[in-house]
Amino acid sequence: MSKNHGISEAVIKRLPRYYRFLGELLKQNIERISSRSLAGKMKLTASQIRQDLNCFGGFGQQGYGYNVSELHREIGKILGVDKMFPTILLGAGNLGKAIAASINFSARGCNLIGIFDIDRELTGKVLAGMNIYHTDELESFCKQYKPTVAVLCTPKATTQATVEQLHNFGVTAFWNFSHYDLTPDYDNAVVENVHLGDSLQTLTYKMNVLSEKENI
Repeated sequence: MSKNHGISEAVIKRLPRYYRFLGELLKQNIERISSRSLAGKMKLTASQIRQDLNCFGGFGQQGYGYNVSELHREIGKILGVDKMFPTILLGAGNLGKAIAASINFSARGCNLIGIFDIDRELTGKVLAGMNIYHTDELESFCKQYKPTVAVLCTPKATTQATVEQLHNFGVTAFWNFSHYDLTPDYDNAVVENVHLGDSLQTLTYKMNVLSEKENI
């Protein structure tokens, strides 16, 4: 996996939140904001925001705060939303269908160009405005269109082999929704493992703590 140039994972995971909150401020026609006001909206501290942004050079002016449009644009560049990485999705089952239909890939720096499934009954059917390909066509598709990102909605048992295959085809980034934790041994590959069940159990943990407090 690639290095993050010394930036902590916690800071990286906050960047999309900054981008999202600043986008909402733009919709409200707010032109500038202080670190304190932004911190209040995001439930962070002003110091935390300044520290995070200083990792990338800092963007505010003392006595002025942050230019919302400029900061939104600069964080977008850091996140790569202007890159339009060619992206494919593997697995057109219920989860794959939901992700393809509900995620605005282009607003997040990815251009969804192909959807694949091993089920031949799905071949040719339309999902998110494009025809579903059979996985037999994956190699030729990758040679022609050169995707660099893969969204994995594949069974746990086949995920590792699928990643090795895709990496051989030139794919270097994996958004992984399978139940398999990917840790590929490639210096030029990056992975984001997504476990929706973990998120739900985090919620139930908080509910459990809350109920225990109420019973004290």
